[in-house]
Amino acid sequence: MGDAGDGYESEDIGIARAMAEPFSAIAEKRLTRRAALTGAVAAGALAAAPAMAQARRGSSLTFKDAPSTYDDKDRVSDGYRRQVVVRWGDPLFADAPSFDPLKQTGASQERQFGYNNDFLAFMPLPLGSRNSAHGLLCSNHEYCNSNLMFPGIAERGALTKAQTEVEMAAHGLSVVEIRKQNGGWKVVQGRYNRRFSMSGMGFRVAGPVAGHPRLRTKDDPTGTLVIGTLNNCAGGVTPWGTVLTGEENFNGYFGGDAGKTPEAANHKRYGVQPSRGAPWSAHVERFDVEKNWNEPNRFGWICEYDPYDPNSTPAKRTALGRIKHEGATCVVCPDGRVAVYTGDDERFEYVYRFVTAGKYDPKNRAANRDLLDEGTLSVARFEADGTMRWLPLVHGTGPLTAANGFASQADVLIEARRAADALGATPMDRPEDVETNPVTGRTYIACTYNERRAAADAAAARTRVNAANPRVGNLTGHLVELIPPGGRGAKADHAADVFRWEMFVQGGDPADPKSGAQYGPGVSADGWLAAPDNVAFDPKGRIWIATDGMPTQAKPARADGIFGADTEGPGRGTTKRLYGAPSGAEVCGPCFTPDGRTLFLAIQHPGEGSRSTFDNPSSRWPDFRPDMPPRPSVIAIERIDGKEIGA
Repeated sequence: MGDAGDGYESEDIGIARAMAEPFSAIAEKRLTRRAALTGAVAAGALAAAPAMAQARRGSSLTFKDAPSTYDDKDRVSDGYRRQVVVRWGDPLFADAPSFDPLKQTGASQERQFGYNNDFLAFMPLPLGSRNSAHGLLCSNHEYCNSNLMFPGIAERGALTKAQTEVEMAAHGLSVVEIRKQNGGWKVVQGRYNRRFSMSGMGFRVAGPVAGHPRLRTKDDPTGTLVIGTLNNCAGGVTPWGTVLTGEENFNGYFGGDAGKTPEAANHKRYGVQPSRGAPWSAHVERFDVEKNWNEPNRFGWICEYDPYDPNSTPAKRTALGRIKHEGATCVVCPDGRVAVYTGDDERFEYVYRFVTAGKYDPKNRAANRDLLDEGTLSVARFEADGTMRWLPLVHGTGPLTAANGFASQADVLIEARRAADALGATPMDRPEDVETNPVTGRTYIACTYNERRAAADAAAARTRVNAANPRVGNLTGHLVELIPPGGRGAKADHAADVFRWEMFVQGGDPADPKSGAQYGPGVSADGWLAAPDNVAFDPKGRIWIATDGMPTQAKPARADGIFGADTEGPGRGTTKRLYGAPSGAEVCGPCFTPDGRTLFLAIQHPGEGSRSTFDNPSSRWPDFRPDMPPRPSVIAIERIDGKEIGA
């Protein structure tokens, strides 16, 4: 997240290491074999397909592609409408002040919707129902664009103490009660509404790392309570009705020279480096890594909170490992255990899975409260023959021993990246969201892009590809399909050690034979995508792909958007654009109401750009008022006739 042309690259400065064969090289072998066997549709072949054949093999999605126009406005497909549900600064409580961009304070932001909304979850009210007209909208707030929030601030500019307090309050999470009334969605300032920020909410440290010396600080000598949560990107929903949120690019918040600390090697692997710190450290000592060298170890976790209980304490679930988590997708396995998928969002990083030791109890919600504290974390290795193996990150197995710096399971989890390196996991092209189709049971990995994978660089093991690989210098990304054994839907065994895998879609312009694009038949000039990021599924099992980076990764610039596609049948892999975002913005957090008639989207960092400022932004979306800056917002998309999205 937050990497598309905005100068915010802190997720991509983790230090490279000698690697196993990267995914691009494996995919080349796999695709060559698969194309020979099945005649897979790729760039060039698509353009040559007879019109009659394409008509017989159409998508189940009936809407016309929204235009891919890139300007300061957003666009939705004909027959659909979009509504802004909640914006940065909107009051969430009866005593909250109205938003005034020239009079911001940390105290007011604590009572208002936060900045740069990312992951979304719609949690029906009451708990356990499938109510599609009343529920809790749960949102992550990933990071801040200081230059768009405050007058006179340049990109990465210095902040005052008061501005720092606003940014810290604008991070974190929001729980917002919403209700469908008179054909539109309204915010309810009810008892469920809640803000989690960096300014006061304590997160309990749970699992194998709780209390470990490497999590202890001057402010928390027990290593069991962390104030706040940082850079929350995507997330997930548990079967028992809680929300998971992934801490991603925590490294960019720390000032000072990490190389001068006892944690130097660990911090280097995660990109905590001199001169890369956010300006918070000038006013808040905990973000000075030289004075608090354990503080970065307290971030990079999956957190869990209960939106239905406004008095509950959130927890950092350390058994799921410390990486730059994009999300956390839960699936109940046939034997009752729960699998959680997550991607490490950085170039050449890995895909992980956690499987609980205990079983989910659908009749006893309280019994599932700490289910995520015990289990096995694994990392993926892809083989050219179409198999994928999960390699357990368990202390004492293989190289994960004290002799290699892993004195305990806590060390394995704190340095999960280094542990995955040691096991020979497969480096991926920015693995972001990992989501499971509830209808088919198959799981999809969104690999956003990786322009740093060079065609010929023998000195760098991470770029081992051959000249025939069409995805060398992968600018447009792809989606990988994982196929667990056992059968469809609930029969799929997501706890198995070995899966199969296929390439689902390769992004890019299918009219350009050099792009290496791969789709189903009939993708239009507006319907193809680049930079896939977040993924969701509608009730029919169709995939919906949000993008982050099309304006910079596709030439000429095209708006980021949300794209639907069938995952099986004649329209498999045929992407169609439902919505296009305004300039500077990415689309993230797609989620549906249970009836499939409302699609919520998070529109993050509208107006972003290298020359965009508070006073002169590239867009003033969504208010388009001269006294208002661009405001990250959550929107709802619905059909004008009220029927199911895409039907």
